[in-house]
Amino acid sequence: MPPQEYAVVSRECKAIQIPEGNPVILSPGTRVRITQSLGGSYTVMTERGFLLRLDERNADAIGKGGEARPAAPAGLPEGGLEEQVWERLKTCFDPEIPVNIVDLGLVYSCEIRDSEVDIKMTLTAPGCGMGPVLAQDVKEKVESLPGVARADVEIVFDPQWNQNMMTEAARLQLGLF
Repeated sequence: MPPQEYAVVSRECKAIQIPEGNPVILSPGTRVRITQSLGGSYTVMTERGFLLRLDERNADAIGKGGEARPAAPAGLPEGGLEEQVWERLKTCFDPEIPVNIVDLGLVYSCEIRDSEVDIKMTLTAPGCGMGPVLAQDVKEKVESLPGVARADVEIVFDPQWNQNMMTEAARLQLGLF
């Protein structure tokens, strides 16, 4: 098991409370334990037990971020825009589960027409307040791709998500076999 990583918040920053999805402000001097750092966002736990998500714009407040992002490819990779969109979706993570949303089985459909992308996805729990946060993360990441003018992300609950929708690799990673 890797050692636990702690940080002290260096400046006031915005965060989202998990699983409620409520915005909160972290004060300078707050000590946090980093519980997950995937896809450019960070999940931290305060000493009071609050679980919070910081996006990459606020990662510097806990001494993270600033890593060089890979340059966008000059052209589309083999397989075109659809392959690039699916690869980008794999950089989006549920803040409580260290598996990307594609392998979790949360993406139900991804339709591409010209430069517009329509995504239907779900959440692991219908009452999760993080849905809008996760949908916004997906939208921003897909819209940052060259060749994408607009991405529309719709959260749906039919069919209801269950563990059987995860890839075998995700179930293995989570120890669900």
